[in-house]
Amino acid sequence: MINFFGNPNSKVFAVQTTEELSKEDKNKLTWLFSCSELVSKETNKQVASIDDFFIGPRSAMITPWSTNAVEITENMGISGIKRIEEFNHVDKDFSDYDSMIFQKFSILDQNIFSVNIKPEPIFLIDDIAAFNLKEGLALNEEEITYLEGVSKKIDRKLTDSEVFGFSQVNSEHCRHKIFNGTFVIDGEEKTTLFLK
Repeated sequence: MINFFGNPNSKVFAVQTTEELSKEDKNKLTWLFSCSELVSKETNKQVASIDDFFIGPRSAMITPWSTNAVEITENMGISGIKRIEEFNHVDKDFSDYDSMIFQKFSILDQNIFSVNIKPEPIFLIDDIAAFNLKEGLALNEEEITYLEGVSKKIDRKLTDSEVFGFSQVNSEHCRHKIFNGTFVIDGEEKTTLFLK
């Protein structure tokens, strides 16, 4: 169940719960959201949906803000809250947002946090070097040769997720494979933790 707090003409907080909120919990949330009232059609009746345009986090992405907000409500003694997200009202033609993080909603309803994506089938890689170029994985020749050897050793093609996972784990920001320097402490060269 999702409850909407705020002003549909500016900002709305969507609160996903596992059960109906008590009057006391609704009052606590009103206070938490800077006196943003529960959006209702009539007195004491909550709105199931808001028909207008909003920018908010993608359905599949729980924001760090939400994680913190839910923890705050737990510390306030409110139980059963799964997710809280913020949605900002925009014009119908508004398009100045980062679609990697946000999405534009034409309605806020009970399905805004639903993710209806069917997993894609397993994709086997025929040519690791070509896949590397196509996907921009930045694998070097040594790494491609290594992966081709793994494929031969296990007697099957590697999957896209295996190759992608290897590229991330083996990336320069994880293993610092580009740092080949040495360091000297008190005039004595020390062994580096980085790969050479």
